[in-house]
Formats: sequence, C-alpha cells, structure tokens
Amino acid sequence: MTAVEAQAATGKAAAAISRKPPSSRLGEGTTRRSRTIRYVLLLLFLLFVLTPVYVVLITSFKTSGDTTAASQWNLPKEWTLEPWRKAWDVLQPYMIRSLSLAIPAAIISSVIGSANGFVLARWRFPGANIVFAFILFGMFIPYQAVMLPLRTTFTELDITRGVPTLIVAHCIYGIPICTLIFRNYYATIVPNEIIESARVDGAGLIQTYARIILPISISGFVVTLIWQFTSVWNDFLFALFLTQQNNGPVTLGLAALSGGQKVDYAASMAGALITSFPTLLVYILLGRWFIGGLMAGALKG
Repeated sequence: MTAVEAQAATGKAAAAISRKPPSSRLGEGTTRRSRTIRYVLLLLFLLFVLTPVYVVLITSFKTSGDTTAASQWNLPKEWTLEPWRKAWDVLQPYMIRSLSLAIPAAIISSVIGSANGFVLARWRFPGANIVFAFILFGMFIPYQAVMLPLRTTFTELDITRGVPTLIVAHCIYGIPICTLIFRNYYATIVPNEIIESARVDGAGLIQTYARIILPISISGFVVTLIWQFTSVWNDFLFALFLTQQNNGPVTLGLAALSGGQKVDYAASMAGALITSFPTLLVYILLGRWFIGGLMAGALKG
C-alpha cells in the first residue's frame, strides 16, 4: 500500500467515525455517567460501612485517658498495645472454649442436614413434604420462645451447663437451615440418572449417599459450615442461659470485658477485634468456595 492509499484509508476511517449516529454517542455518554454515579455511590457506601471499623481500630490503640467522646475520631496521642494485651489475657480461655464449641456444632449440624437434604430431595417417601415443612418450622422459632423450657430440660436431665450443652442446642437449631440448604443443593445439582444408576447397581440409601453424594457435596458443606460457625461463634443468648461465666464462650468473655463500673473502652474495642478474627479468617480462607456454593444452587428455592 502506497502512502497516498494509506492516507486515503485514514481519511475514510475518520469520516466514518465523524458520521457516527448522534444517538450512539449519546448512549455512550449516558453509560459513562451512570458508571461514574455507580462508583461514587459504592465509594460512599464503603465509607459508611468502614467508619465504625475506623473508630474501633484507632480506639484499641489508645490509652484509657484518651478514650473520650470528644476524641473518638482522633488518632491516638500515644500508641499502645496494652489494651490488646489486656483483652487477650481475659479472652484467651473463652476463645478456646468457643473453638471447641463452634467447630463440632458446625460439623455435626452440617452432616445431619446433608443426610436430611439428600433423603428429602432424591429419596422420596410418603409424607416427605410434610416432614420437610415441620423441619423448616424450626427455623422460625425464636430463641426467646424456647430458652426457659430448654434450660429446664437440661436441668431435669442433670446435664451440666457448659460447652456440651451449647453444642446440643446449636446442633438442634442448625439442622433446619442446613437441611434447607442441602435439599435445594441436591435438587439442582445431582442428576436423577446418577441416583437411578446406583439403584440399578444394587446400592442402598447409605451406600448411595456415602459413595456418590458426599464426594460432590463440598460446595454445600462450605456454605453450611461457614453459616453455622459464624452463627455459633456470635451467639450470646444461648450462651447466657445455658452456660456460666467460668465455662462460657467468647461472647460472655467480651461482655465481662466490657462490664463493670468503669468501662475500659480501649480494651473493649481490642477485644471486639480479637473475637472477630476467627470468623474473618474463615471467610478469607473459604470465601471463594462459599460464593461458589451459593451460585451452584445451595440457597436456591
């Protein structure tokens, strides 16, 4: 191509661009403005959400005399780790008890919910829908409605209040939501042909579940484990009624750290951050699989 031909081609391209319909250019401008507005709104929302985090974080590094209402937005005059040391000394035994509570409760309720969900989704029996409705009814019973009867039951059964009591309570309360998640997961993910092939090959209910269903249930288990671990870790009402101060989870320890006549706000803020680390770590490590489980149909109706 000669220089003259190249120049002519460039002129044609420029002319084509200049002849672009006004409606198209208007559409591009509208799209650009809407994108800008969207980003500005997201930034404002992010600032709104992170503002309390900022206050908690800077307060946790302040001295006791620096934690006044007038200086809550200001950076510490003197940076110190003493509130963190104080909070950790108080919360350390509570953290250990919470881990021994949240991990077994999440695993047990997830396994039971998985078995229930498989039976209700793929191994139908007469009255399955009625049974499923009764299981789901447990999701809508508030803690306050069963707190006193549950405590009375444990007392009459001579079960000592503590972590084992909380494990039983949280497993019972976690079964409905885990059953719902796994039922919907198996209904959308597991093909009927796999179940029928297993039946033809002579596999029973337990064999089908153990050899075929469990290996493809990782995404569903990630969803229920994160959900249950977070719920159990953050629970305060069950802990208040079913445990004591000397054998309760971390929520009771945080309440003890914040109580008293003179509240140490710096230590309380440090304790709040310390107690949030385990759940934050769970979401960081398993967040990708959690989103994958949701998108795979774990919470679809």
